[in-house]
Amino acid sequence: MRILAISILVAILFSCAGATPQGPVQVQNMSPDAFKEQNMNSKAVLLDVRTPEEFSSGHLDGAILSDFRGGDFVQDLQNWDKDKVYYLYCASGNRSGQAAELMKQAGFKHIYNLGAYRSLEEAGLPTEKGNVDNQ
Repeated sequence: MRILAISILVAILFSCAGATPQGPVQVQNMSPDAFKEQNMNSKAVLLDVRTPEEFSSGHLDGAILSDFRGGDFVQDLQNWDKDKVYYLYCASGNRSGQAAELMKQAGFKHIYNLGAYRSLEEAGLPTEKGNVDNQ
């Protein structure tokens, strides 16, 4: 009887050992220096979730504007590819954090919050100025 109980316990342990549970998608914070090392390719999207006025005063080179406060973000979100890698930033990291959480809830898999635009700019990432029409 004891051998049977041990055999059953061992079988249960081995059957569980092979399973690698997929945890929920986590929004990851990324420093400006870590972002510099990323390979921006066609599977990566850089999102500026500030207002059009903030965007016009300066934004990261190649960023796409999706105004979180104005409601554009929620509409845009419905048309984005959930398998791409998304890097978000705003003025302080608050709106980009909220936007990243919405993306997570919507089923996006690869979400990085870069935080504050000023920190990214100070780290030497390429920026540009111009109105929204010049994206």
